[in-house]
Amino acid sequence: MTRRVRILGAGMAAVLAVTALPWPASSATAATTVRSHTSEQQIRGLFTQWNRSLATLDPQRVADRYAPGGVLVPTVSDQVRTTRAGIVDYFQHFLENRPQAVIIASHVTVLDRTTAVDTGTYRFTLRSDSGTRVVDARYTFVYERIDGKWLIVNHHSSAMPE
Repeated sequence: MTRRVRILGAGMAAVLAVTALPWPASSATAATTVRSHTSEQQIRGLFTQWNRSLATLDPQRVADRYAPGGVLVPTVSDQVRTTRAGIVDYFQHFLENRPQAVIIASHVTVLDRTTAVDTGTYRFTLRSDSGTRVVDARYTFVYERIDGKWLIVNHHSSAMPE
């Protein structure tokens, strides 16, 4: 069974096809089964792990949070990153600003035992020799559990329009 989820952001719509695992007979049982394996809080914790990887200022450590073949549509670059090398390159430059983010609003959807989406808004504080800058942005993280580890398969971030 394939379920389609519409994710809106940055003035464009993207459709993500997700293959769902077979559900038990009742949807109430299905929801309980999924949540017993993966909680919304657990998925929110993945952002904390990602943010901590930013604090290391090591682009390789940040890229480790992304799945092989993961896609990054970054906040402060026009280039979509579709390879590990591209993701490392983006973070090599982005980390020069010593970024730290805080979630303003988060909406988590657990799609099945191995797939979840966290979408919302966050605020980056960027520091450089010329001062501190704050950037509010929208985000979507799509996570997949691969070999027992939650990894980012798609990350879209765009600065808030004025």
